[in-house]
Amino acid sequence: MSKSHVARRPFHATNSLSSSNKDPYKVLGVEKSASASEIKKAYYGLAKKFHPDTNKDPTAKDRFAEIQSAYEVLSDPKKKEQYDQFGAAGFHPGGGPSPGGDPFGGANPFAGFGGHPGFGGGFNFEDIFSAFGGARGNPFGRQSGRNPFHQEILVGDNIEVQAHISFMEAAQGTRKKVTISPYVTCGTCSGNGLKVGTQRSSCKVCGGTGTRVHFAQGGFQMASTCGACGGTGSTIPRGSECRTCSGDGVVRQRQTINVDIPAGVEDGMRLRIDGAGDAPPTGQVADGEVRAKRGDLYVFIRVASDPKFRRAGSDILYTATIPLTTAILGGEVAIPTLTGEVHVKVATGTNTGDRITLSGMGMKKLSGRGGYGDLKVEYKVNMPKYLSGNQRVLAEMLADEMSDKTAKRIMNVSISDDPAAHKNEGWMKSIWHTLTNHPAHQKQPSDSENKPDSDNKDSSSTPPKEENNQKKESGSGSA
Repeated sequence: MSKSHVARRPFHATNSLSSSNKDPYKVLGVEKSASASEIKKAYYGLAKKFHPDTNKDPTAKDRFAEIQSAYEVLSDPKKKEQYDQFGAAGFHPGGGPSPGGDPFGGANPFAGFGGHPGFGGGFNFEDIFSAFGGARGNPFGRQSGRNPFHQEILVGDNIEVQAHISFMEAAQGTRKKVTISPYVTCGTCSGNGLKVGTQRSSCKVCGGTGTRVHFAQGGFQMASTCGACGGTGSTIPRGSECRTCSGDGVVRQRQTINVDIPAGVEDGMRLRIDGAGDAPPTGQVADGEVRAKRGDLYVFIRVASDPKFRRAGSDILYTATIPLTTAILGGEVAIPTLTGEVHVKVATGTNTGDRITLSGMGMKKLSGRGGYGDLKVEYKVNMPKYLSGNQRVLAEMLADEMSDKTAKRIMNVSISDDPAAHKNEGWMKSIWHTLTNHPAHQKQPSDSENKPDSDNKDSSSTPPKEENNQKKESGSGSA
């Protein structure tokens, strides 16, 4: 488990103790027997009250400088001991020997260090700056900062998970369950990291100041955060840790969360759920100094591909395959959409690559004024690779009808006007030539049309024979 850390930067001060003879205990309003934590608490309250950026009183600036100078002395055990022994004279030339004596002849031994005169003793004013500029931190890590002007907020880690959804779920919106195991506040110790009946103790390494002072060659001093207490000034005594959380104040807990995924999400988008991440390890900080805030949960959306549709932002692309005859003659085809099928008309002579747009039938737009994208349909003409005999005959006949001289012909579709050449043609050719009014299939005069003339001639000669026979019969009768 990662621990909180505080970034530091120096703060420029105006006055040093050498320019003031005021009692630092009286300036901070504490007794000489006050502990380091009591001195710190008093300073934080006065610094907040008289800071020039928040207090517009003309005397606030000088008062703030006095508070700083007083805390500079009392926060450093060596300086505090020097003042208790020699008073303010211990910081002037000839003020008497002591382990914290002034090697610079009256000037503040920490003045000018790092380009920021007037402060030493391990105190850092990053806290003051962060009160007006905000704490800094990694967006995917814990953020912390000790701040004397408002309650410190310790933020836990963020958690990242993935949610897999289908193309249609992305189009219509859905709810998914995700399982996570975040750190949550320990129920046994309520987050303080202590056993029941125990309490934190002042850090023995830094004396409760939260900082350690390192002496450099030439009388310089450098301050750093105490590694034993993490800058809190207090620690959990050995054996007093909560057994459930081992003193961290947080434990892992498996949870299932319902995540509402809005319609129109794209692959790779990220949803944030505030306060669903890890709880910070409050057992590592002093009681009452911080307010805990859980991190966030980030859900990365993974959208599966669809066999029919492709996506371009909020628009959907669909390829409609149509038969050759429909492309030539025109017609109507069914187009699938996100909500069902629609029927659209196909214009005569449609080619592969021709497109139509169905407005408002795409994905929901998540940005801007909302609304929906479009469904863009691209036609693809299905060209047959193999033809039956009848199909090829019709195709060659169509080539003849369209005067196509380049088309290959293997079915011997005759175009002769001689009726004899069409006598033994197939039935399909015969029907086609008849429908197209081929000259060879036009009706011709037949021999039967001449037969009535001969019949007339025969019929005209018959009556005289009958008359003769009648005459013979009458003659014989008379005899």
